[in-house]
Amino acid sequence: MINSTDFRTGLTIEIDGGVWQIVDFQHVKPGKGAAFVRTKIKNVETGAVVERTFNPNEKMPAAHLETQNMQFLYEADGMYTFMNTESYEQVELNKEQLGDALNYLMENMEVSIQTFKGRIIGIQLPNSVNLKVIECEPSVKGNTATGATKMAKVETGYEVRVPLFINEGEVLRIDTRTGNYIERA
Repeated sequence: MINSTDFRTGLTIEIDGGVWQIVDFQHVKPGKGAAFVRTKIKNVETGAVVERTFNPNEKMPAAHLETQNMQFLYEADGMYTFMNTESYEQVELNKEQLGDALNYLMENMEVSIQTFKGRIIGIQLPNSVNLKVIECEPSVKGNTATGATKMAKVETGYEVRVPLFINEGEVLRIDTRTGNYIERA
């Protein structure tokens, strides 16, 4: 059990049978009345973020998440198959469970899958991935005075804003947390 005064950013707790991660917290001591802890918590399964206040003597059970390293194998009929790299056990996930991770997922990519009480609740990608540009407008020389950007489609079908000098066939490094172009790989 975790006391609400021990909350820290990134801590996972169990509330009403759901797993929540603390995004932000603040200990508030008003001039009049009892102190409380104001938190912003995110549901790990749905991604919903809510603000909630807790009394300082309130206790919450800690949610222990298990992380397994897995490799993405293939997609068939909307189901995405992953293999545990240690036990070779295979797991299938659907599009809803993967969410935005689909924009960056390539065959044979190593990912971490988080489980809670045997239930898959999330996927963690590497911080950046290298993806090949398959479609973009050709670059025009002398058109770079203001750091302008254009849209480029990468091999996963994801569209990202890139500088004007990027051409088809180039490999880009893309940040999986924000979805932004970082550099040429």
